[in-house]
Amino acid sequence: MEITYCPKCGKLFSKNFREVCNNCHASLEKDYERCVEHLRQNKGLDITQLSEDMEVSVKQITKWIREGRISLLNAPNMSYPCESCGILIRDGHMCDNCKARLQRDVKNATGTLQHNPDEKHTGAYQIGNRLHDRKKTEL
Repeated sequence: MEITYCPKCGKLFSKNFREVCNNCHASLEKDYERCVEHLRQNKGLDITQLSEDMEVSVKQITKWIREGRISLLNAPNMSYPCESCGILIRDGHMCDNCKARLQRDVKNATGTLQHNPDEKHTGAYQIGNRLHDRKKTEL
C-alpha cells in the first residue's frame, strides 16, 4: 500500500488503483457525467467550448477521450491535441506530420548505429567478443 499526496487537492491518500483521492475521484466522475450530458445535448461542440462550458480542463477531457469514455463518433467537431505539437486530431496520440517526423528521426538514428561485424569494440563488457576469441584459441 503506497501513501502519497493527491495531485489535485494535496491530501494524503492510499494510492491503490487511482491517481487521485476518493473525494477528487468523485468530483471528477461528476464532471465527467456533466460533460457527457452536455455533449449529448450539444453535439457540435469542440473541446475548447466543452472545456469552457463545463469548467473542466482540456487535458482532463482529452484523458477521457483517450480512455474511451467520451466517444468522438457522435461529436463531429470534437478533437484533441497532438501530444507533440498540439494540433487537433481525432485519433491516436500524434498528428500525421509528427508521426512522419518521428519515423524519419528513428530511421536516421538507426541508420547511424549500424553495426559493423568486422569492427572491434574496446568498451567494457564485450563478452561476446571474448567468447568468440576464446573459441578461436581452443581450435
